[in-house]
Amino acid sequence: MNATLACVLALAAGTYVFRLAGPVLHGRVELPVRVQELLTVGATVLLVALLATGALTEGQGFAGWARPIGVLVGGVLAWRRAPFALVVVAAATATALLRLAGVS
Repeated sequence: MNATLACVLALAAGTYVFRLAGPVLHGRVELPVRVQELLTVGATVLLVALLATGALTEGQGFAGWARPIGVLVGGVLAWRRAPFALVVVAAATATALLRLAGVS
């Protein structure tokens, strides 16, 4: 067995164990309220960091202003609880129109 296959199998097994841990440990492990709050905040911070990275960078540099403004339009619509399809179409349309207008 080559090293790549061994790594893939190890990662697959680890992923399966992590996914199985939730249902198996549910009800057996009680986390303090403070830890639950920290986990919620941590998950939110990771999602915001992923959003910022995807919206602001392309390759090794800044993605330009059209993409972050499109993400902002989508974010505002999602915050206002617009339907998902409308959020996606509006964000893409805003980005496309800005690029068409010459905003990079």
